[in-house]
Amino acid sequence: MTASTPRTKLYWAGWAISGFVALFLTFSASLKFFMPDIVRETMSGLGWPAHHDLFIGIIEAICVVLYVIPQTAVLGAILETALLGGAIATNVRVDNPLFSHELFGVYLGLMIWGGLWLRDPRLRALLPLRG
Repeated sequence: MTASTPRTKLYWAGWAISGFVALFLTFSASLKFFMPDIVRETMSGLGWPAHHDLFIGIIEAICVVLYVIPQTAVLGAILETALLGGAIATNVRVDNPLFSHELFGVYLGLMIWGGLWLRDPRLRALLPLRG
């Protein structure tokens, strides 16, 4: 977006959605940095050894940083989508409930891309809604 491009309601709605998702994902990553017992229990229940917690948290944090920087937002969204795909696969593998666990990554992915679509007119031009 250039300095002369007006900031529309779509732009601000996109940033509101993106900000909400970024805060949630930052919280998720920060839990892994501090490695409280609940994170270790949850991750081990999913089949992840405790020594992977920090690495996954670092990946999450990098994805969020890339996502909130306008110049790298698409790359951040792509990488975050890949990470969410792994989370979905992990939840499917352990047969967690469909709507609350297995599809949670899909919900986040839709919010990630929806927020980016609303805030970036180039993405709206690339992926227009057709009626």
